[in-house]
Amino acid sequence: MEKPTNQQYSFEIKKEVAERHRAGETAMDLAREFGLSSEQLVRAWSWKWRKGGDEALKPKPKGRPKGSVAPKPLSEEEKLRRQIARLEAENAYLKNCGT
Repeated sequence: MEKPTNQQYSFEIKKEVAERHRAGETAMDLAREFGLSSEQLVRAWSWKWRKGGDEALKPKPKGRPKGSVAPKPLSEEEKLRRQIARLEAENAYLKNCGT
C-alpha cells in the first residue's frame, strides 16, 4: 500500500489523532488507521497540540494578507523631487567634508 505524501489533512483529523495519541494510542497504529504517510506526523501533531492547543493544528493562511496592497509606483514628479533631495543632501555632505 502506497501512502500519500504532501497531503493536506483537516483540522478535525489532526485533532482526533493528537488527542488519541496523547491518550496512549501508539503513533504507528494511528498512522495506519488514518492512512497517514508517516507515524512522525502523529508525533508532530500531538506535540503541536500539546504546546499550542487547537490553534496550532489549524491551517495557516498563505500568501499576502488581503488587506495589504503593493505600494503605488511613484509619479515622475515625485521621483524627481526625491532625486533632488538626495543630490542636495549629497552636496551638503561633500561641502562639509572638503573644509
